[in-house]
Formats: sequence, structure tokens, C-alpha cells
Amino acid sequence: MRKSFGALSDIRILDLTQMLAGPYATMVLADQGAEVIKIEPPAGDVTRGGRHVGDSEPLSTYFQSINRNKRSVCLDLKSEQGREIFKTLCKEADAVIENFRAGVMDRLGLSYEVLSEVNPRLVYGSLRGFGDRRTGPSPYVNWPAFDVVAQAMGGMMAITGAEPGGMPTKVGPGVGDTIPGLMLAFGVLAAIHNARRTGLGQFVDVSMVDAILSICERAVWQHTAEGLIPGPEGNHHPFLCPFGIFPAADGHVALAAHDQSFFDVLCRELDLQALARDARFSSKGKRADNRRLLIPLIGQNTQKFTKAELTAKLGGRMPFGPVMNVLDIVSDPHFKARDMIVEVEHPGGELARIAGVPVKMTLTPGAVLTRSPFLGEHTGEVLRSMGMSAAEIRSALDRKVAHIENEVSPEQIPAGLAT
Repeated sequence: MRKSFGALSDIRILDLTQMLAGPYATMVLADQGAEVIKIEPPAGDVTRGGRHVGDSEPLSTYFQSINRNKRSVCLDLKSEQGREIFKTLCKEADAVIENFRAGVMDRLGLSYEVLSEVNPRLVYGSLRGFGDRRTGPSPYVNWPAFDVVAQAMGGMMAITGAEPGGMPTKVGPGVGDTIPGLMLAFGVLAAIHNARRTGLGQFVDVSMVDAILSICERAVWQHTAEGLIPGPEGNHHPFLCPFGIFPAADGHVALAAHDQSFFDVLCRELDLQALARDARFSSKGKRADNRRLLIPLIGQNTQKFTKAELTAKLGGRMPFGPVMNVLDIVSDPHFKARDMIVEVEHPGGELARIAGVPVKMTLTPGAVLTRSPFLGEHTGEVLRSMGMSAAEIRSALDRKVAHIENEVSPEQIPAGLAT
């Protein structure tokens, strides 16, 4: 049985998503206690395998990271019986979330219009590269997209990198997926809130490229106000200084000392009084105007010290932090104190480390309580909860309409079905 917890414990989500963007959206809801039922095809989410699709590892750590706290029901939605079971699940759900290409659910006969007839208060969340015709007919609506496409077309790559005219630079993590996922989770929650007030659900549409454009908002207003076409900003801010990445003897550090009080601290702690007295750097505006002179002068000094030495001098006195890799992060006391590295059960008796829950609440805390589910692990439990008899569930299993894990053996049949 599922353990109830968190601020969203009274919300039920039917999750049809795969890969990263959609599962990340449903993960953040599950982390705050929403009951997320992952509806998977007989082959399962394509990220279930090992490092590559088709590997034999039963649960990849990638899948573990973004599908924790969820339950898995395996249904063949290409079959009439599978679709009818799904419609029955929709009657008691708050939301359905999917990230198929445009038209897939329509062709299955499970469009928003069909499901809203089943449950008028149902919220239907959709995440695609270029959105859905229901909210704005993009000329690219049928184009497939992944993270790298969203970063490219949403404007992020144009302002990321070191040198104007150089190769556009992709941001390291898959923000073209995860940022749209976060926005979809917010949109679905907003629509559920409205549905509970009005009794009416609605279609929630997030385009990956729209989401990326929205966080590149500075480029839009710069173009409007100043006629600029912003280019790669490198490791420093285009109009604040010092504000960026500087060398250390054993790596790099980030610091932001554009405000006068912080600049004073920087100059005092690093013995840069000459810079403090220099008329070219005597105000916030002058430091910005002369940033191409100031940045290397500061860097010549910071590189004399290790990251630890710079942390001792500047940490807590101004906005400062060492550039950390994952080895640094897993041993850092901050992330340990904040439960940001958690361990979950992994097949073979091992433990997998994954990132924790960043949204902290005092009364209804979120958590990573369970590992990601095996394929169809909760099929029997969920179908039984919706009133299906043991015979009906056995029929669905025998006809391959529903599925429990990889093979149904007597010990895998949920309690009450082994008849």
C-alpha cells in the first residue's frame, strides 16, 4: 500500500510521460506527496534499461533518479480493453500528463476532449517541443524535439559560451527538459486548484522552446529597450562587475562583488587596495564600464590562492562559492544537512545515489520514500482499487492488455489474485 505524505497527498496523477521532461514534471509532484501512477506500455519507459536503451539492467539509475515515489501500471493503450481501463482510471484522477508528439493521444482515442467527457474536472497536462494546436498553432507543432533543440531555438545557446561568433554552447544539464517539466508541474497544479473551485478541468500546454525563451527574458527586454542582439556572455555578467567565475590555484570560484560593500570586502581580504583606490573602479557603474580591465586584474590575484583559501577569506562575507563537481558535492556538509543526496534501493541489493528534494516544507515535508517502480509493479493493486475483480484482472493479464513486471509468476500476482 502507498504511504500518504506531503502537501499534495490528496492529488492523483496519471503519468503517461517518458524520457526526461515529462517524468521530471511528475517527479516534483510525487516528491511532495502526489499519488503518481505511471502508465507504461508493455515495453516500458524507454529509459528503464541500462545506460543505453535495450540494456538488460532492470532499473537504470537514470530511471531511478526521476521516477522515484511513483507507482507503475502497465497497460496496452493500443487495445480497446486497455483504453477502457485507462478511462476508468481517469474517473478518479485529478490530472493526466503526457509528452507524446502531437496527435498521438488523439489517434488512440484518448484525447483531452474524450477524457474530459469521462471526467469534466480532469486536468490534462501536455508537454511537447512546440506546444499544442489547442493553445496556439505553431508551424513547428509536428516537429520532434529534445533538450538540445529547446536550448537552441529558445534562445539559450545564443547567449551561452565564451566568445561572440564562436560555436554556440549547450548548457550542461538537460535544462531544455527539466525547466519545461517544472513549468508543467506548476501549470497542472494551478489548473487542479481551479478545477476544485469550479468543477471544470482544462488543457494545460507547455512548449519546451517557450519555456526556455521565458527564462531568457533578459535578452528580450535588452533587444526591446536597447536594440541589442545579445550574444555569448561567457563566465561574466554583461553589465555587472565583478560578477562571475575567477581562477583559483586548483580550480575556479564564483563571486559577485558588484555592490560597493562587497567590492570593499573583496579588495580588503585579497589585498587589492590599489583597485579600491583606482578611479576607474570607484563605483558600480564605472566597474561595469571598465569590466574588461577589472576582471583580469582580479583573476591575477585569485589564482594565487586555492579554493579552500579563498573560501576561508571570502566565504560568508560576500556572495562567493567554489565551483564544485559531484565529488565535491557528495562530501559537502551543506548537501548532507539538506538531504540533497539520497540513497534508494537498487536491484542487486545495491544503493543508488540520486538528487534529493529541493523544496523544503516545515509542516508537510516532501521526501524520496520509494525507489522507482518495476514495470507494472502496481498494476494489480491499482486495478483492484478501482473495483476490478480478480477474474477481470487475470483476464487482462492473460490477454496482455495489462502487465505485472516482466513475467507474471505466482509470487508476483498481488494478494487476492492468486485464485
